[in-house]
This record gives sequence, structure tokens and C-alpha cells, in this order.
Amino acid sequence: MTTYRAIEVTGARRFALVDRELREPGPGHVRIRAEACGVCHTDVLAVEGLRADPSTPIVPGHEVVGVIDAVGPGVTHWRPGERVGVGFLGGQCGECDRCRRGDFVNCTDQPRTGTTVDGGYAEIVYARTSGLVRVPEGLTSTEAAPLLCAGLTTLQALRRIDARPGARVAIQGIGGLGHLALQYAARLGYRVVAVARGTEKEALARRLGADEYVDSSAQDVAAALQALGGADAIVATAANGASMSALVPGLAPRGVMVVVGAATDPIEIDTNDLIFGTRTVTGSLTGSSIDNEDTLAFSVRQGVRPMIEVLPLGEAARAYERMMAGAARFRLVLDLTA
Repeated sequence: MTTYRAIEVTGARRFALVDRELREPGPGHVRIRAEACGVCHTDVLAVEGLRADPSTPIVPGHEVVGVIDAVGPGVTHWRPGERVGVGFLGGQCGECDRCRRGDFVNCTDQPRTGTTVDGGYAEIVYARTSGLVRVPEGLTSTEAAPLLCAGLTTLQALRRIDARPGARVAIQGIGGLGHLALQYAARLGYRVVAVARGTEKEALARRLGADEYVDSSAQDVAAALQALGGADAIVATAANGASMSALVPGLAPRGVMVVVGAATDPIEIDTNDLIFGTRTVTGSLTGSSIDNEDTLAFSVRQGVRPMIEVLPLGEAARAYERMMAGAARFRLVLDLTA
């Protein structure tokens, strides 16, 4: 094998299936024979041309699972044959001020897989070792892939809330992120409230772990949450600033809303809702590679799995379109072995 297949994108939504030359990994890097890659909303950064130079081809995808088949110079802790994953944050540098303070997520010299460096819509992926995640037995590669971003993002958000066992936690949005957040919140022992538009997702939300369901199209969400006693925490996954804004008055005193859905419109908050009740609104950006290993291990032990649709690499454009249209239930994954 001297070449491999990859999906390149230039401009906005110009997909091309190409053959690339195989090369050896550089210092501190490994070469991965990819088996699966999730299709995530953050792929818009590459696919919609939201980069410094959209004319330069880029391979999207940052939920990558595969097997190491070569290691570069200086790599001592990783071996060919290990099954690994790579998420959106492609590995901290270990030298910038943020890294020196242990804040690896905010490393200022970190590749962003599928956005600033080539990602996982390809049969071969090259990755910095500090970004690698060991994938445990008990997960197929197609199951593990979405957990590297959607799973990590939601579990890390729940870890940020510092709520007591039995606290009331609301999950806004029952989609690619929310369907995992429901499962994690339930496994962590919280009383879980699912918030979504309409009633068609209520039965599913309850199967995934919700104790209560709020139909945001028929109820004032904040009033409904207060009628339940107020939310000690809210994880906002729906990428809509207006819908997030309506959640803040539903927080209990000292409640926190963690925002993980990247919206194009702003969140508007009445200052009184923050001051009276000492409420907090914060953001959460995914997690480090070791956080990702913790997420996979927790998912295996607690039986958390993504609901996925699987398509071959050649249908990457179709997979992306289905994701953007909200047609998937709930995560699309490219099978790179097909």
C-alpha cells in the first residue's frame, strides 16, 4: 500500500475523493490506519470554508478511531497494533503557558483535528502522540468514534457542575449531544429533566434516563423547571442562543448552566436572573486526551452508547448533509473499512 483514500474539502462543501501518498509519521507522531470517523457539527469549520485559507484542501473529521501502524522518531509510549482515537483537540504542546499550568484544553499550540490539520475522513490519519486516546475493549470502533467528541463534551460538562448526588439536572436538546448527556446524567445519579421541542422524543428521552420531560414548544421552560423545584444545573446542547436564554430563570439558587451547543445567535440574560439567586452561565470546551480515555472507560462500565447511522467513506458528503439537516438519529459515522 503506497496510497490511501481521503475526502478533501476546498471552498464551501466542495468534496473530492482523492488518493494520497503514504508517508512516514514525523517526530512525536504516529500513523493510524483509521477504522471509523464520526461526522460532527464542528466539521462546518472545514466544510463551510470557515478557515484562514479555504482554497487549501483539508480533510475534515475529528472523531477518529483506528489502529497505529507506524510510529515516528522519539515515540516511546505507543506501539503499532494499539487501537487509539483522536478527538478535536489534537494534542497539547506541553510548553506554552497554559500547558505549564496544566490547562491542556486551552493549549495555544494545539492542532485542531480536521480543521487546522487533516482529520479522519480518510483511511490514514497522522496524529501527535499527546492527543492519542486508548480505546478499550467493549466498544466497536463505530461506537467509540462519536464518544471522542459528543461523549467527551457532554460528560465533561456534567463534571463541571459539581452537583450533589440526586441533584436536578436538565438536558436541553435531545440530539447528537443531548442523547448522550441524558445517559451520562442518569448514570451519575442525577434526577434528570429532558427539555426538547414537541412530544415525539419524550418516550426516547425517558428510555435514555430522563425522569421528567418538558416540551419547550408548549410550556414556559423556566416556569416548568421552577415548578419541579428549579434546576441545580442545565447542560445546554441545542445550538440556539434564544432557546438557551429562556433557560436561565429556571435555575435554582446557585444553579449553573453549562453551554456546549455552539449557536450563531447570542445568549441574552437579565442581570437580575444572575444576581438574585447567584446563578452562573459558563462554557465547556471538550477535554484533554486523558479526559477522553476516562469518558470511554466510563461509557463501557455504565453501558452508555451513541445511537448511530453508518455510511462508507465515499458517502461522506451525504453523511454531512444528513447531519446538517438534522436527519440523523443521532450520530453519523463513516466506516473506513468498508
